[in-house]
Amino acid sequence: MPSNSEILAALAAIPGPDGRSPLRDSVDGVTVRDGKVFIAVRIDPAQAQAMAPLQARVEAAVKALPGVASVLVTLTAESAPGAAKPAAAARAAPRGARAIEGVDKIIAVASGKGGVGKSTTACNLAIGLAKLGLKVGVLDADVFGPSMPRLFGIAEKPSLAPDGQKLLPIERYGVKVMSIGFLVEDNAAIVWRGPMVASALNQFLRDVEWGKLDVLVVDMPPGTGDVQLTIAQNAALAGAVIVSTPQDLSLIDARRAVAMFKQVETPILGVVENMSYFLCPHCGQRSDVFAHGGARHEAQAQGVPFLGEAPLHMLIRETSDGGRPVVASAPDSPQAKSYLEIAKKVRSALFETSKQRILPRIFMS
Repeated sequence: MPSNSEILAALAAIPGPDGRSPLRDSVDGVTVRDGKVFIAVRIDPAQAQAMAPLQARVEAAVKALPGVASVLVTLTAESAPGAAKPAAAARAAPRGARAIEGVDKIIAVASGKGGVGKSTTACNLAIGLAKLGLKVGVLDADVFGPSMPRLFGIAEKPSLAPDGQKLLPIERYGVKVMSIGFLVEDNAAIVWRGPMVASALNQFLRDVEWGKLDVLVVDMPPGTGDVQLTIAQNAALAGAVIVSTPQDLSLIDARRAVAMFKQVETPILGVVENMSYFLCPHCGQRSDVFAHGGARHEAQAQGVPFLGEAPLHMLIRETSDGGRPVVASAPDSPQAKSYLEIAKKVRSALFETSKQRILPRIFMS
């Protein structure tokens, strides 16, 4: 297995994106794992379309090293320091989102803040949609805190498609899954700048062999920042599901998430109230730990659908931590049925309405 220094040495004879400076000056990161090498190369975004030969040359040089089974080169489009800022008119130009080949609908599962169970909801929603007969995939877009490997109980790494150009997602419980968590160690910190994150997400959208999917569920990171805009700009989102707990502190951020998706013209499929209530496993008494009904009231106030409630329950926590999501491992339980009801409403919103999808237009100021 080659070391990082040996890989950089193999690239010494290759000029960088500008054709003059050494390529290693533009290498933002090298990761080696199980015979797979992942390299991030920083480029000028204006030259992205012309970088395919450089990408191919880097892949060939590294693949020639002993012990290398496959190479994936990520081109991180970042403006050079000191570059002139675009004029206001240029910033206001709309950016057209493109569909992904073979994928019918793309939906985002989002929240305005962390800790509300968004990833657990996305995971069980995806499995619920699969149980309803749809072909489903999940893209873990939370680059800095990927949860899908643990939730789906996936320990292996993705392989390359036969053409050697795309990654193959890993399938569990009838769902195809892709996550940056498959490519890094569990305890490794991902320290990337915004353009690197955007480039990686674009490659996960375009350079994964998703095959034919009815729905691709994108598990968003919390907040309303770069990643959300990247997904909205580069994927024709059919809608967004907003996850919140019932208390006011969470609803404030859920409100921001709704506003952000409305701003980029992404339909709101609905709001989910997670951790809606707690049923004591011993006495059966119900406790509204985080209040109750706040998400339903917020959905009504925002004029968007309310998709349902998911309880705070040991079974959901235990199955999630164990890589056996409750909808897959205990489908007849009341906890699983709450997610299945949410999945039915999402399926209905996506496939049983006559509304035409309007592609998002992003206006940056």
